[in-house]
Amino acid sequence: MGKGTLLYAQSGGVTAVINATAGAVIQAARGRKVKVLAARNGILGALREDLVDTSRESAAAIRALAHTPGGAFGSCRFKLKSLDQDQDKYQRLLDVLDAHDVRWFLYNGGNDSADTALKLSEMARVTGYPLTCIGVPKTVDNDLVVTDTCPGFGSAAKYTAVSVAEAALDVAAMADTSTKVFVYEVMGRHAGWLAAAGGLAGVGKDDAPQVILFPEIAYDEAKFLARVQAVVKKVGWCVVVVSEGIRHADGRFVADAGGGKDAFGHSQLGGVGPLLAATVKDKLGLKVHWTVPDYLQRSARHIASATDLAQAQAVGKAAVDYALAGKNGVMPVIVRTSSKPYRWKIAPAPLADIANREKTMPKVFIDRSGFGITAACRAYLQPLIKGEAPPPYRADGLPDYVRLKNLPVARKLPAWKG
Repeated sequence: MGKGTLLYAQSGGVTAVINATAGAVIQAARGRKVKVLAARNGILGALREDLVDTSRESAAAIRALAHTPGGAFGSCRFKLKSLDQDQDKYQRLLDVLDAHDVRWFLYNGGNDSADTALKLSEMARVTGYPLTCIGVPKTVDNDLVVTDTCPGFGSAAKYTAVSVAEAALDVAAMADTSTKVFVYEVMGRHAGWLAAAGGLAGVGKDDAPQVILFPEIAYDEAKFLARVQAVVKKVGWCVVVVSEGIRHADGRFVADAGGGKDAFGHSQLGGVGPLLAATVKDKLGLKVHWTVPDYLQRSARHIASATDLAQAQAVGKAAVDYALAGKNGVMPVIVRTSSKPYRWKIAPAPLADIANREKTMPKVFIDRSGFGITAACRAYLQPLIKGEAPPPYRADGLPDYVRLKNLPVARKLPAWKG
């Protein structure tokens, strides 16, 4: 082994392909004869000195990460404050990194994770500790700026489009004497990318989903109900796809759960689907069914996009290459070089241009009615869900997902009191 170790960690909501990125990181590092430690449960594992030795995992187990959903090393929602505000935590991180000869740190996550990686790169610069920090992209929300798309989104988008298409066939079959309206809630706090992906389910004018509610468009109850009623009158039934993050005109989340906050300080959302269903039932008198796929949309590895898988692995390999080349404070991003045919490449982008920023749906992707997607949006989304990459299946009919041993590294420091 060369001098120094690489520390990898996962953060935020996991995806169907974040483990594929982890596997690519470990394989690329092994190829360069660099030892990889993984922090259990993200940056908290580094603070707690709760580290696992990936070199004790077999090559077959690491390869199997490519088809295993979830987060193999655990994740967290934990945000570091500034260097001045969290001096004790940064000192603890320095102590842990130094104790285990960590010279490269890769943090695999979204906006807040990019911020953490940026702060650690600044900590290294200020203290003179020889550490190269790389942010590795991941999020089903597709809201990271700079990158054309985010690993994890393509598979969640494919799951959403397929699920909406299948549910629409069910509703159409039952509409004569039963359900008239079906409401499908997707993730997306401020950005409507997953909601837009639901629009891929239909191609004709009256195809489902006939109504999409985006966070970028203020929710107007009267307009929404009028649209649903008109669709039911014309088609006989209606499918609604709604983002969890839709807001009233005054900026309040429609589904703000009592003003609660998550560990990142974001409003705790969820439940807009049943809320809209109740509204339709009460005010239009129509029979309604609703669903909130929640974790299902981000963990459905069995229907992952082959494009998404390839991109998840590519950013993992590039992250190792950038780290070992000393490209501090960057993220490997996906650059679309051609739409027809679809082509892409990986390039480095400064974390300072990415951290704490969000990419929302551009106006040209939402049609004039405010309830659907445009041809431009479809052209952007379509390549991202292309291709199938099913996992291997066991004899009992279930996917053959891997569970790593995650053997711990011996602690060298006193327990963290934080």
